Amino acid sequence: MSAIEKIKFKAKQSVKHIVLPEGSEPRTVQASAKIQAEGIARVTLLGNAREIERVAKETGVDLQEVQIIDPSACERAEDYAKLLFELRKAKGMTESDAGKLVRENTLYFGAVMVKAGDADGMVAGAINATGDVLRPALQIIKTAPGIKVVSSCFVMEVPDKRYGEDGVLIFGDCAVIPNPTAEELAAIAVASARTGKELMNIDPKVAMLSFSTKGSAKDDLVTKVQEATAIARELAPELSLDGELQADAALVESVGQLKSPGSAVAGHANVLVFPDLQAGNIGYKLVQRLAGAEAIGPVVQGLAKPVNDLSRGCSVDDIISVVAITAVKAQA
Repeated sequence: MSAIEKIKFKAKQSVKHIVLPEGSEPRTVQASAKIQAEGIARVTLLGNAREIERVAKETGVDLQEVQIIDPSACERAEDYAKLLFELRKAKGMTESDAGKLVRENTLYFGAVMVKAGDADGMVAGAINATGDVLRPALQIIKTAPGIKVVSSCFVMEVPDKRYGEDGVLIFGDCAVIPNPTAEELAAIAVASARTGKELMNIDPKVAMLSFSTKGSAKDDLVTKVQEATAIARELAPELSLDGELQADAALVESVGQLKSPGSAVAGHANVLVFPDLQAGNIGYKLVQRLAGAEAIGPVVQGLAKPVNDLSRGCSVDDIISVVAITAVKAQA
């Protein structure tokens, strides 16, 4: 099975409830019916019921098994508004503001729904910008215990299975934090390791990447990775993690053992933590294009409950895949 097939299979083992706030968006409507039919997740579409049903009819989709909730007419809206007010009143939100947001903005309704435990996760972004999707998640769901930042990773499946876990590697962060501090880089490392274990059942071996291996170069950029390595070890002492390592030292056993003798990670890494977003974004796209790798993601990590963002150019299959990822994250 491919990586995404394994994720879908895992999602079916303990079906979770995923809310889709962009309920009348045609690709989302089509995906929701397929997700429900395949047993990947239980789905709720948010929006005007008549509009959603009209789109379903136009696209030839049967939504009989899919729940539809109109936030403006939902009995739970008042409870959700109260919860949102309590969470945000210290930031100046009024009860009136909370009520309006919950009833008029499906992204906020969905985030509160997850916070209240009425859904296990949320997926959006087909027609909304990343910032608009993540803002309510950060304000309402917030970060997981012990994690101070929200970041991302990609699941990379490389046809040449010499590297990683049978060709599967986790790359973080490739989409969210442009220039992480040492503390943020450490959090990215811990979160990426958890994501790899949750989604792919890999035994994480985390390499903190740099242009230096174990002090072979001196620079403030290297120092940051060294500091991040030390912090990550304090955050997760059970984690198999090493740094700073050059990419070849992380992936190639002969190089790794030459440059970092005795390391359990060097030459065997399956989680690669890039020092900044430029390196991470360039790195995953190079591997995707030059090695023909499948890039699954970005997977948002670090939130207390899973919320994932779609590309506005996403396909129906992309939505199904991201819902499967979100469902598996929810299982954890």
